Amino acid sequence: MSKKIPMTAQGYAQIEEELRHLRSNARPEVIKAIAEAREHGDLSENAEYHAARDRQSFIEGRVAELEDQMARAEVIDVSKLSGNTVKFGATVTLADEDTDEETTYQIVGEIEADVKGGRIAVTSPIARAIIGKSVGDSVEVETPKGQKFFEIVDVDYK
Repeated sequence: MSKKIPMTAQGYAQIEEELRHLRSNARPEVIKAIAEAREHGDLSENAEYHAARDRQSFIEGRVAELEDQMARAEVIDVSKLSGNTVKFGATVTLADEDTDEETTYQIVGEIEADVKGGRIAVTSPIARAIIGKSVGDSVEVETPKGQKFFEIVDVDYK
């Protein structure tokens, strides 16, 4: 049995949008490019044709990957969650105990993670360390730069 993929409704919508774009825009464009390249004659030495075929292969692979992710998606409606305990979907503000610098992250599924955008994967070291903890708790996280200690300042479900 295939493993479910947890994700937020926003993450699911992003996958749907990418899939819609690939099916309705990218596929027809690459089919047209292949047809135009075929008109140029000898396919064995036609770089345009081979590039278009490579692009088509990429698109079809990505479509299959997105369809699989959607089929296995376990969409979690974050707006129905609440409390001071960190769970999937929570937006958590952490204070570095050494520098008092605050950082805010939302805990999301692996495929929708974007650290620069403030969205960390549920499987990341920080998320694993803070899940199940509450506001005011201190956590220790193993980072590439060594041990870091954070205090959970706020937990919100938006």
